[in-house]
Amino acid sequence: MFSSSPECKGEDKVMQPSGDVPAAEGDSVTLNCTFETSSTVPTLFWYKQSVNSYPEYILKLVSKKVYNAEDFPTDRFGAELKDKSVPLKIQKLELSDSAVYYCALQPTVTGNSSTVDENLWSKDNTILLYIH
Repeated sequence: MFSSSPECKGEDKVMQPSGDVPAAEGDSVTLNCTFETSSTVPTLFWYKQSVNSYPEYILKLVSKKVYNAEDFPTDRFGAELKDKSVPLKIQKLELSDSAVYYCALQPTVTGNSSTVDENLWSKDNTILLYIH
């Protein structure tokens, strides 16, 4: 049941609820992300991917400190570490906020961690946010 192979490098993973999150322009919405990590000071990221575009970095959260990207102001985009979750709150929604949102966890392992990398991105449980 348990593997002792060198590819097995801990329990780091992120999970997001699947499905669409409908919202109205001007509203606020919270997108959930939970994680498991062996790190005592986890580093988590949120990304936004618009249609036919690449993922854009929104913010990074280290311990309880949040660092927003320049294009994602703190008055609209924020996150907070709550035990093993890091919900993203978007306020004053705009039509351009319609996108897929990804939560990611910085790896705590070194070396060839290809098997771990799949767990660090919430690829299978993306959140689609539709603004109307």
